[in-house]
Amino acid sequence: MADQAPTTSKQLASARVAPGNAETGGGARFTPRGQPVITGINRVGLYSLYMKEVRRFLKVQTQTIWAPAVTTLLFLVIFSVALGREGREVLGVEFASFVAPGLIVMGMMQNAFANSSFSLLSGKIQGTIIDLLMPPLSPGELMAGIVGAAVTRAVAVGCTVGLAMVLWPGVTLHIAHVWAIVWFGLMGSVMLALFGLATSIWAEKFDHNAAITNFVIAPLSLLSGTFYVIDNLAPAFQAVSRANPFFYVISGFRYGFLGESDIGRASDVAWAAAGIGVFNLVLALIVYVILRSGWKLKS
Repeated sequence: MADQAPTTSKQLASARVAPGNAETGGGARFTPRGQPVITGINRVGLYSLYMKEVRRFLKVQTQTIWAPAVTTLLFLVIFSVALGREGREVLGVEFASFVAPGLIVMGMMQNAFANSSFSLLSGKIQGTIIDLLMPPLSPGELMAGIVGAAVTRAVAVGCTVGLAMVLWPGVTLHIAHVWAIVWFGLMGSVMLALFGLATSIWAEKFDHNAAITNFVIAPLSLLSGTFYVIDNLAPAFQAVSRANPFFYVISGFRYGFLGESDIGRASDVAWAAAGIGVFNLVLALIVYVILRSGWKLKS
């Protein structure tokens, strides 16, 4: 209107950056510089990252889910034929039933590592790492999305292998302690997912990833009491086995099915469960600090 005072350019600039006001009917405007738009947890971004990682391994599920199940069954067949002679019992059950729970959780752990160790490494090699670093995701949200997807793959592999074990002749699985199956299965998957994420940050090429898989993860998995009880070992080797965190995951998971474990009594299994939880918390904190620093990702 003609009687209104002319609007200065300074007032126009302030109007453009001021947030919208519902009372004045203002539309969407830019927030002031330095003021965060997303506060708290970015649920949409976290869910999007999680689904991206899940769809990535589901797109090639023959390789990521079914192939590990077949490989695990081959382990069962080979070791049952080689070591499971007629009438041989371990911890009060037939050898095949003793081996089966260890093979299930071993497959879960190895696939959790495989999934998370590929996420950031593939981005660094293909030059698409910016797609993970640019979105408004905190280091904790980035870690949670990748680890969550790795645990999802581990659970899928575990359910597939478990179903195959139940249908396999000569294997009898009874659930003795549900909490032990759930806790040690999830904690073992989280532990290897965090190891895989740390490897993905450190590695610069697929050879580095393969080196950790072949020289660290595979030996720790196979030398963790999956195919034997550590009471049969010499005292020095028993001490080495008890220093292996994989041993507690596999023995605790087996305790959930058999009600027996070479960890010790039920109280010892409970202490092992608490110890694995604390170990995962410390490991998660270390990975979070590395991820937040941007080491080998932003530098």
